Amino acid sequence: MKRPAPLALKALTAGRKPGADGFFRFDVNERDWICLALGCAQGLQDLLALWTEGNVVCMGLCVIPDGLRAIVSHPIKKGQYPSVGLNHPPALRLERTIRDLKGPEAAGHTDPRGWIDHGTWPARKIDQKRPRAASTYTFLPVEGEGLHQIPVGPVHAGIIEPGHFRFTANGEAVARLEERLGYVHRGAEDLIRGRTIADAAALAARISGDNTVAWSWAFARAVEVALGWKVPRRAVLLRAIMAEVERLANHIGDFGAVCNDASVIVIQAQCMLLRETILQQAAQCFGHRLMMDRVIPGGVAVDLTAEAAGSLAALLSRVIGDFDRIVAVYDEAPSLQDRTATTGIVKPELVARFAAGGPVGRASGRACDTRVVYPYAPYDELVLTPALRHEGDVNARLWIRVDEVHSSVDLIRQLLARLEPGPLVAAAPRARQAQACAMVESFRGDVFVSVTLAEAHGVVEIHLRDPSVFQWPLLEAAIEGNIVADFPLCNKSFNCSYAGHDL
Repeated sequence: MKRPAPLALKALTAGRKPGADGFFRFDVNERDWICLALGCAQGLQDLLALWTEGNVVCMGLCVIPDGLRAIVSHPIKKGQYPSVGLNHPPALRLERTIRDLKGPEAAGHTDPRGWIDHGTWPARKIDQKRPRAASTYTFLPVEGEGLHQIPVGPVHAGIIEPGHFRFTANGEAVARLEERLGYVHRGAEDLIRGRTIADAAALAARISGDNTVAWSWAFARAVEVALGWKVPRRAVLLRAIMAEVERLANHIGDFGAVCNDASVIVIQAQCMLLRETILQQAAQCFGHRLMMDRVIPGGVAVDLTAEAAGSLAALLSRVIGDFDRIVAVYDEAPSLQDRTATTGIVKPELVARFAAGGPVGRASGRACDTRVVYPYAPYDELVLTPALRHEGDVNARLWIRVDEVHSSVDLIRQLLARLEPGPLVAAAPRARQAQACAMVESFRGDVFVSVTLAEAHGVVEIHLRDPSVFQWPLLEAAIEGNIVADFPLCNKSFNCSYAGHDL
């Protein structure tokens, strides 16, 4: 049988109009589905997400240079759908997740191992349709002279979420790393389905606590676009202030965490003190250190007083001054940079293949920042130049964070200058059958939410995709050829979310 030719998403969207959320939507036949997957493999478009809704499988696709986004659907027949992963490997783990959570199989998928299901869940309906996941897990074989395995996790030292890392090494050099995740699966999407919009928003805010603002905003935007719910301008500006404060705190914390794993504890201590100051300021401004439940559908839950706004503006100057002095210590320490420069390189072509965003993608030359590529209010009126590096190593990922700290400080100043009196939340329009997607740039990269609403049942369908989903596999590639002792540096420079992945 002749291999089908790759199909560009741009060709299918010609002559069509996108929805109010900016996404094109259409059904495709089996051939076009496979050809679109081949197009992803050829770089004609990027895979944004893959999930099922009822009896159809949905594939999110995007083309960054054109600002193009689409959701294509294909029916699930006899419990199967055409595999995307056979032609585009970044989809393989997503297909294993679909099988574990919903039951449908990707036809031709060659990896029978469970991914989210570790073989310990109580019996469910889908277990009657297929064999249950095995409680034991077989890691992929590695052959060669002098190789040995080092198992790490899932329980780790300190306060950290669980994940298992299986290293195959020759002495100290890592030949392969294979991850096993899924230990903090909470059934988030099942918990949200059937909930009211307000209850669903509270659950969305808890997907991954360190970027709760981004998740809350993405969910709220999806619901608002679906219902034509107009958000007051002051609320839009306050959302962005919260998002940039969240980004600021996390990037500074991550900078210190990497330096700590290079044994420069004093930098980490100073970064943690600075991060703590920012979180305390967030509590003063918005009533919660992490600003959880402050972004709600229709607006925001709390206002920013003039006194708190002045205090935040004053803090920004102190933060950037203190952080620049910390960065100068890093920049003038050859022994520290010897640990980070050329360590954990992720090649640009691999980042492009997995469509990785955030510091991981931008440190390897992938110019993708949702605030700029798919601008949403109020970023469409702000001056923002995304940070970009090309070395793809730990050092580059650190400098991306340094650049974004400066950018966030500048953005907060722009936002504070635009604040004017006004309402914080708009009344909800009448509920109706509606569907929409939204993307928001978190400090890790693009957060994606798809919702389907029904008048009587609230949220009837939802899909959540954390940026970590496409970044975790790249961590496996980053450590290859490095020494085992450099894994903590690589891992911290990625700072992927376990909870955001294990939905």
